[in-house]
Amino acid sequence: MALDKPYLDVPGTTVFDAEQSRLGYHLNQFCMSLMKAENRARFKADQRAYLDEWAMTEEQKQAVLARDLNWCIRLGGNIYFLAKIGATDGLSFQQMAGSMTGMTEEEYRNMMINGGRSIEGNRVVGEGGDAQSHRQPQGKAGHNGTQGGV
Repeated sequence: MALDKPYLDVPGTTVFDAEQSRLGYHLNQFCMSLMKAENRARFKADQRAYLDEWAMTEEQKQAVLARDLNWCIRLGGNIYFLAKIGATDGLSFQQMAGSMTGMTEEEYRNMMINGGRSIEGNRVVGEGGDAQSHRQPQGKAGHNGTQGGV
């Protein structure tokens, strides 16, 4: 029985549901490994070799190497786990959030201090998950893929 997922139509939003959790399991486990100093040191010494120890998809590895957190989220990453990558790089959560919105840290901070983003455009766009073309609602075959990048 397919679950009704009306939240697939919220523009700019990826809900970390059971499907995303399954998709990102190994990515998120990698992130959690960065809680240990010895793992952070190994990752920083040879990122690709460390990533290859994890059963992540090649696309997930590329998203991590590119430090494209939005891409990681589309591939099942949970922001609370992904924050471990930023912390390993010496970034604050505020710096990471700014990078995810295309803003500088200062621009992001000022936006949040002044009440956050405008609600303009944050609307349901229609039936069937139109807002998140990278995800298929349950019951539809296939996967449209994701847009990666840096």
